[in-house]
Amino acid sequence: MAKKIGYAVVGLGVGRSHCDAAHSSKNAELVAVCDLLDDRLESAKKAYDGVLTYKSFEEMLKRDDIDIVSIAVPSGLHAELAVSALESGKHVLVEKPIDITVENAMKIEQARLKTGLLAGVIHQNRFNAVMKPVKEAVDTGRLGKLILGTFAVKWYREQSYYDNGGWRGTWAMDGGGSLMNQAVHTVDQMQWLMGDAQSVVSISGVYSHKIETEDLTASLVKFKSGAVATFVSSTCCYPGICTDIQLYGEKGSIEVDGDALKFWKIMGGDPFEETEMLQNYGTGNGAAAALDPALMVGHAVQVEDMISAVIENRQPLVVPSDAVKSVGIINAVYESAKTGKEVLL
Repeated sequence: MAKKIGYAVVGLGVGRSHCDAAHSSKNAELVAVCDLLDDRLESAKKAYDGVLTYKSFEEMLKRDDIDIVSIAVPSGLHAELAVSALESGKHVLVEKPIDITVENAMKIEQARLKTGLLAGVIHQNRFNAVMKPVKEAVDTGRLGKLILGTFAVKWYREQSYYDNGGWRGTWAMDGGGSLMNQAVHTVDQMQWLMGDAQSVVSISGVYSHKIETEDLTASLVKFKSGAVATFVSSTCCYPGICTDIQLYGEKGSIEVDGDALKFWKIMGGDPFEETEMLQNYGTGNGAAAALDPALMVGHAVQVEDMISAVIENRQPLVVPSDAVKSVGIINAVYESAKTGKEVLL
């Protein structure tokens, strides 16, 4: 049997999802984890038999039995730790956003090219089951020329969410609020589906929290294709309502809420197609998994892909040069909101 890929994770908040996926993989071994908090390290010891725990990232990187490191620390530290891991001879899988500035994100890309190692970025919502037929409908031209997109992340967070840990809602470590932290996944899906953005006009503000950054943005996005989109992000919408991903083309319209299909109508299509699509994808990943028991979603799909990419010596599903696009759009939104002007990308 081939040697299993040695896996490590730094940051045991969202990083626990990476740990779970690596620990469950048939092709990897979760070797080590790193965090500054003792209770998180103790919890990991109990959950993953034999895992080694570290408080020092540098010490963990000295291990020669680690092949991949997942970077799941506060967003403003992503580039620093990812570059350090790459320069230590480890492949990396970086949590979203890749970092909080384009400049820092590109440092990961430059380190990837310099070392010849692999770097992937978590944007797991691309891999919700419904996204496959949606992406295919766009790419094959079934919707015709895209005209309009409407995207809205209407979520809710209590003040305690921002107070816990001291880094959320700060410019230095979070890079933003509702847009950079919560809505970055939907920004990624928007540019993945609609193509490269050309400009944004935006407003933002702090409406119901005590934070540095923002808890609401509203933007008009123009694309190089000529299409336009509206984009709203908020953590003020009690109790947390929806994640709208809506596409309207010359020949059809599709509406999704999170991972669940809500509307599917394509000109000249099979009259039973809409009913079938709603049956298969209308209640989200759970229904789709019933059709395909091998379906992987969430962090697991990208952790497993990263492991396979190392084994097969190929690029992972989402690479830094792709992930940096959503950071560029988000930074442009903040600049437009600050200056009151249209910002070109």
